[in-house]
Amino acid sequence: MINKTIRYPNLSTVIMVEDFLKKHRDVPMKLSELKRKLPKQIMHQTLQVILEYLWRSGKVIYGPKGIQWIYSEPEHLKKMLEGSLEV
Repeated sequence: MINKTIRYPNLSTVIMVEDFLKKHRDVPMKLSELKRKLPKQIMHQTLQVILEYLWRSGKVIYGPKGIQWIYSEPEHLKKMLEGSLEV
């Protein structure tokens, strides 16, 4: 029996990947290029879990040219949060 250990990311790692992809949203990026350019090193398996989560939530797409950020916050949410108090 083979025991496969899955490494789940913590929230700060997911946010780091999200922020990086948002900043570089105009250019699709290969997985290897993404791993090299991230601010911190991340295990391949952990990055795959994060990218699957982002894909399932409709924030990124995979294509032959790589991974690309596609999500845009709805305008009504931006307006609603504009004058709110941050705690």
